[in-house]
Amino acid sequence: MAALGAAALCPAWPATSSAQGRTAVALQARIDRIVLRPDGPDTPIWSLGSGDLRFRRGEVLDVTFGNELPVAAVLDCRGLDGVPAAEPLASRAPLATGAKDSFQLPLRHAGTFLCEPLLGDGTTMPTRPRPLIVTGTSPVAVDRDETLLIEEWRLQPDGTAIPPGTVSKDSTPIHTVNSKTSYEVSAPANARLRLRFINGSPRSVLAVKLENLDVRVMAIDGQPAEPFPARNGALVLAPGSRTDVFVDIAGPAGTSFPILLHDGKQARPAGKLVVSNDAPIRAAPFPPAPPLPGNDMPAQLDLRSAARFELALGMPTEWFRPADFKPSATPAFQAKSGRPVVLALTNRGTITNVFHLHGHHFRLLDKLDDGWKPFWLDTLAVEPGETQRIAFLAEYPGRYLIEQVAADWAAPRLVRWYNVQ
Repeated sequence: MAALGAAALCPAWPATSSAQGRTAVALQARIDRIVLRPDGPDTPIWSLGSGDLRFRRGEVLDVTFGNELPVAAVLDCRGLDGVPAAEPLASRAPLATGAKDSFQLPLRHAGTFLCEPLLGDGTTMPTRPRPLIVTGTSPVAVDRDETLLIEEWRLQPDGTAIPPGTVSKDSTPIHTVNSKTSYEVSAPANARLRLRFINGSPRSVLAVKLENLDVRVMAIDGQPAEPFPARNGALVLAPGSRTDVFVDIAGPAGTSFPILLHDGKQARPAGKLVVSNDAPIRAAPFPPAPPLPGNDMPAQLDLRSAARFELALGMPTEWFRPADFKPSATPAFQAKSGRPVVLALTNRGTITNVFHLHGHHFRLLDKLDDGWKPFWLDTLAVEPGETQRIAFLAEYPGRYLIEQVAADWAAPRLVRWYNVQ
């Protein structure tokens, strides 16, 4: 699964106001509740609210972030390239309880992203992230655009949920899609759906399978890809990864297509797609879709002139827990603006480790560095003992985080930083 991982009709809107391409957005890290057991009490969690945050490419968000949690928090928006002034820890210090912070988020790219409060380990409750959807300036020919946020919870017998970074003994894993233990999407026959799958689990690599459907991958980690069919209708998502797919549902009314989740141990039903009783939306399904409009990513990377660095994963040496991070720490690497960078990521641990690069998207290189996969990533699962090489153009000057976390619920989240000059 780790190796493959390389590979709302009525959304809830935030409190916003717009003027001349700028949008004011208020986000609060707060105590929330979720229903994880029909016969049990609501489970308290921490969150940024529910529903998608939806905006358009080119907008500039004037964000006011408030912390109502009993611990320090800082806003982390996964996948937004080139926003060093908003970079958590490296530029924005954690907020104390009751404090507020304001900054700008320019939305350079269209795609599927993710916002969460970046917290240290050892907290008392798990945190639910919130999808950030940035639509493009050109229309995309789909009938439905649906976000499916997949989350994993570790529930204790008393109904409380264990946060990641702590031992989960005697807890029961529970998966939800959009906060529901079984999620249904209904649409007329021959409708084309854009499904934005997000792995909101903080530690687990998850596989998602849509049974009996042709699943066409259109974007990964917020960036358009060369469209390709998902093998056997299955997607593998590292923690924090996002994959957008197109599916065309067909059949008589009532036909259903199960959505299965696999955590590496067993498959569980998580929901289904259903053909509604409405008349077919068109006489036949659409022909195969062309690629999504691009985000002006670099067409080529000159690997011959690249700066090359090695990073060891799976070991805490020189890495910090978020609560212990200091911007004065020595950077993991430094690169000149405009130069390609190649990172050799070696997992020296005993289990799969997940690497996340802030500030830039990268290409996954072929084993001989003679090419790359036809998609961009910001997150990569690396198996134990394996070395993966990635490359990106150091396009945006500033200070950015890098993260690693082992695919184990009790593993700590670790960070360092890099500099583009």
